[in-house]
Amino acid sequence: MSDVDALLPPAIAARAEEIGVQKANSPAFALFALAVLAGAFIALGAAFSTVVATAPGVPFGVHRLLIGLSFCLGLVLVIVGGAELFTGNNLIAMAWASRRIGTRALLRNWGIVLAGNAAGAIGTVLLVDAAGLHSLAGEAVGQTAVRIAAAKCALSPLEAYSRGILCNALVCLAVWQSYGARSTVDRIAVVIFPVTAFVAMGLEHSIANLYFLPAGILAAEDLTPAALAQALSALPTDALPTWGRALANLIPVTLGNIVGGTVLVAAVYWAVYRRGVKDEPSE
Repeated sequence: MSDVDALLPPAIAARAEEIGVQKANSPAFALFALAVLAGAFIALGAAFSTVVATAPGVPFGVHRLLIGLSFCLGLVLVIVGGAELFTGNNLIAMAWASRRIGTRALLRNWGIVLAGNAAGAIGTVLLVDAAGLHSLAGEAVGQTAVRIAAAKCALSPLEAYSRGILCNALVCLAVWQSYGARSTVDRIAVVIFPVTAFVAMGLEHSIANLYFLPAGILAAEDLTPAALAQALSALPTDALPTWGRALANLIPVTLGNIVGGTVLVAAVYWAVYRRGVKDEPSE
């Protein structure tokens, strides 16, 4: 295979395992700093998609497609910028399954990265709020932010969990494909369809929700009473997003993301390509 061809799945599996070992052994400070960046990157994609979602009159399917495409900004920045994203790092389970890292190292990575992602996402929420972006288009962007958060808070735990599973299966497939890419253009291209799909289908991503939920709560506080009433008019009674409802969404979504990434992607590819294979260098 030439140096410009994409890696084939067996080679991708070997590389994913090797990357998992490297990530699990990364210094805590570097890991946290890169995780803060990833949280901010995903939040920027979420903020961008909120603006794009404020487009009344666009046909439903086209509207969802545009929202999904705009959200791709977040994962593109993560992949190309080398940041650490909790959901993508569920693929580290491949290195764990091959016993190249222990459970403590796996959980250490996930814990540090999740904390950093949360800091980056919430910090971006505060910047967006301070910048007054919710006032754009006569407060229509703020109304969209409230509706997005309210819709997420209205999901049952089972719905949130199931959507979390499906979402991170797609996210980890995007990351998996990026491991086989040979150029920056390749990495961007393989991200677009999986990420657009999960956003267009209304699936749930824990790190994105660390932006969407606080952003909706703060937007509800920023809007004028008339604008807030209009935002909530098409929603069920008592649909205002709150911190308690946000937490009730984040827990099942995060658990679902872990299952989607580790079981539906990492475990399957490990069983097919790495089970029983001795350590060998990836390309």
